[in-house]
Amino acid sequence: MSRFSGFSVSRSLGAALAATALTVSAPAFADKHASPKPAPVSELVDAVNIPYEEFTLDNGLKVLVHTDRKAPIVAVSIWYGVGSKHEPKGKTGYAHLFEHIMFNGSENAPGDFFEPLRQIGATDLNGTTWLDRTNYFQTVPKSALEVALFLESDRMGYLLGAVTQEKLDNQIGVVSNEKRQGDNRPYGLVSYRQTELLFPDPHPYGHSTIGSLEDLEAASLEDMKTWFTDHYGPNNAILVLAGDIDAAAAQPLVEKWFGAIPRGKPIPQLSPELPTLDAPVYDVMKDKVATTRIYRNWIVPGLNDPDYTPLDVGMTVLGGLASSRLDNIMVRQEKNAVAVSAYVIPFVHGSLVNIQADVKPGEDADAVAKRLDEIIADFIQTGPTVDEVQRVATRDAAARIAGLEQVGGFSGKAVALAEGELYSDDPGHYKKELSRLASATPEAVTKAMQKWLTRPVVGIRVVPGEREAYDEVASGEGGRTGTLTAPAFFMQGDQPDALSAPDRSRLPDVGEVPNVDFPDVEETTLSNGIKLYFAKRDAVPMTRVSISFNAGSTADPKTKVGLQNFVSAMMEEGTTSLNSVQIAEQQERLGASISVGGGRDRTRVSLSAVNPNLDASLDLLADIVKNPAFNSDEIERIRVQQLTAIDREESNPRSIATNSLPPLIFGENHPYGRGLSGNGTKESVASITREDLVNFHSSWMHAGNAEIFAVGDIDRAALVEKLEARFGTWQAPSAAPTKNFDAPIPDQQGRIVVIHRANSPQSVILAGQVTPANGTDDLLKLNAANEILGGNFLSRINMDLRETKGWSYGTRNTVLRGEGRVPYIMRAPVQTNQTGPAVAAMMEQVKGFLGENGVTPAELERTVNGNVRQLPGQFERSTRVLGQIQNDVLFQRPLNYAETVADRYKALTADDLNQAMADAIDPDKFTWVIVGDADKIKSQLEALNMPIEYRGYEASDTDVSKADSSDDSAVAGD
Repeated sequence: MSRFSGFSVSRSLGAALAATALTVSAPAFADKHASPKPAPVSELVDAVNIPYEEFTLDNGLKVLVHTDRKAPIVAVSIWYGVGSKHEPKGKTGYAHLFEHIMFNGSENAPGDFFEPLRQIGATDLNGTTWLDRTNYFQTVPKSALEVALFLESDRMGYLLGAVTQEKLDNQIGVVSNEKRQGDNRPYGLVSYRQTELLFPDPHPYGHSTIGSLEDLEAASLEDMKTWFTDHYGPNNAILVLAGDIDAAAAQPLVEKWFGAIPRGKPIPQLSPELPTLDAPVYDVMKDKVATTRIYRNWIVPGLNDPDYTPLDVGMTVLGGLASSRLDNIMVRQEKNAVAVSAYVIPFVHGSLVNIQADVKPGEDADAVAKRLDEIIADFIQTGPTVDEVQRVATRDAAARIAGLEQVGGFSGKAVALAEGELYSDDPGHYKKELSRLASATPEAVTKAMQKWLTRPVVGIRVVPGEREAYDEVASGEGGRTGTLTAPAFFMQGDQPDALSAPDRSRLPDVGEVPNVDFPDVEETTLSNGIKLYFAKRDAVPMTRVSISFNAGSTADPKTKVGLQNFVSAMMEEGTTSLNSVQIAEQQERLGASISVGGGRDRTRVSLSAVNPNLDASLDLLADIVKNPAFNSDEIERIRVQQLTAIDREESNPRSIATNSLPPLIFGENHPYGRGLSGNGTKESVASITREDLVNFHSSWMHAGNAEIFAVGDIDRAALVEKLEARFGTWQAPSAAPTKNFDAPIPDQQGRIVVIHRANSPQSVILAGQVTPANGTDDLLKLNAANEILGGNFLSRINMDLRETKGWSYGTRNTVLRGEGRVPYIMRAPVQTNQTGPAVAAMMEQVKGFLGENGVTPAELERTVNGNVRQLPGQFERSTRVLGQIQNDVLFQRPLNYAETVADRYKALTADDLNQAMADAIDPDKFTWVIVGDADKIKSQLEALNMPIEYRGYEASDTDVSKADSSDDSAVAGD
């Protein structure tokens, strides 16, 4: 489920083009060889195509089939034309609630649907609800397709007999905690205010998709029955199959499993008027945030309106490009903001324009707001340039090409076809959108903005301060306690025709699933000694290159933590021949994406490039890697951004926990005893000098400390020639620093550290200890054991806290693998009034797993089947192949490791998994970090009889009497 806040912006279908060739010449690079001009956008667009076949069953189910034979997998994506816009007053949140319930089992497939989906090795599986739709999707081995069709058809036609009061109560609790989790984040309440102001009653978008908790608490089984029968018939659904299948093979299977389901009720067509305010509305909210954020919002036409496309282009130019107007003016030039963005979120009955700016700490927010409004007004008046529109086109055409690599998931080819059919009555709508974008001109963009963005605006300002007390009762957020009412079954009134329906007494058999055919990895060495690891993948005309340096945040000096992140940010902000704007613009002209960043052990500079522009893209990559300028003005700007990021982390409960735990379990002197974000502390970042940045780059990011990884549609010899020309003469310094992992790790100890955060609607629980294992050890058995205890949705801890007790939206345990010692970490955001019981429940699960309740035969079977059968679908995307190769090298595994995993899983025993977990952790040695309202959770935690330390909390001597007095502060097989 998505809301406006926290929305990761991606354009509706993510592709654009311009019919004319780009004529802007590439700049001269320091390597002294001329880069070719970017290829015409039309050359990129020729690769954007999703052919499909279609048929419709007699019951109205529309079926689209796209054939892609690159792997023996099929994406199954089903979209229902029901979203929160269909909810009447007093029944808000029903669409999203029912999305949850439809995962909880059907009449012929009882139990959680994630169980059979895991058994068949499904990947990219989930379900989502928003204003206009509900969808479910999974990518499965071709031989397991009938299982997926059985499950999807069973919850479409045979669901309600399996819905119980117990399930309903539980999922209301889960949804309550999903709401808390979103509300608990900084700026987490803004979307409610946006919805209230922008979509006044009676517009169908006038409430959040997650709904009113009061409405959900009042939902009855009869309400659920009516909601389902009114909306989830086959005539209100679209089924897309994409992958190793064609329509001739698909049609009899779809007829078999869906054909007997009767039509549902016709869905009323909505045609609300586009909301327009009578006058501007300005509002101020307080929140625990690092800096003031200024919002400017309008409602503009829906995604099928001719004005949508030019508005989308305009907002991308204003604040969506790395070289956007707002970035260039407010962040780079005037330096009065630390982050800006502008985008359009498309819906059917109106789209949301969102423009926002995070005020630089110390700046006058009123002055920044005024300046933001001046820039917006000037842009609306003058519009974009031809070059800006074309850069949007090239960037988005490249993004669409990259998307063609994936058949399903959140954004693959099945999604493009389904969205086109559902929203625009045309599966090929993405082509029409490309055509609309091709005809977009600066004049058209300007005209659309002047028409729609001169209407009254909604302006929201979020300022640092204490939120009002979070009212659990008024919000319907009292939460579930685990005491649920007895089951009450009922049957759907209009049952499918049993005479013509297939046998549903058991799931279909899963045929033989072939082992993954991982691409051959070719090794070679450039003339200066840099190793290259290359795998050819020809699904799309793109090449990905990653230059990996043995650095990472563990290379930061103890007094300069955050240095790696500082260097990484600076490398994108200018070279000796290009400034930051030129770097951003050149990437956009090329349709290339270059990123610099790292984790604990490695720092990587990565490139994604369309092949027609590969040479120029590699030139830009080489310039960024070898010639960073570390300009003094840019240093101070990036310093402020990193300090502000630290402020944000200190207001985000999850970040507080993940940055606080490592020094507690590793000790502050160990390279891993640092916050996981890598941003460092305010004191350390403030002390970093230009000399520090230059020295880090020259000491750690050089030819002698580099490896190159590449995957793409290119021959190795051709790639080697290109890399040799740009990196072959690059030299290493005579001496290089090393990391010290010999710092002593303190004895692990059972204790609780409470970090007080007043009025938190949720407590974030993190628990960890350092295991005896190193990242280069064989951890397959430990990871398999962790899947069962806490590592995935079906794990014991998640099913207990989420599906049984309803105290959490979701938990996750992690074997946090790195080059050195490996910590085991448990994470659980839980409702405040169950914090102590949740800790006790997690401890009980761990002790039970290590005691009398070891791995069961069913858990072992599910783990083995899931990990073996998912392999063909794991490496559909070249990014996953690239990541696998990098991890194989880092963890010193053979380069065909992915192909050896299946046999190793098949050989596992329950004793293997029990012993692996017993060797790794001690249930009494976890350090627990809990971020929440100490006033509300203190008595709960004290009942656990563990040492407790409070931070940021004014406690009496009695309160701290139990405080600890010490000062010790999906890749295959992973």
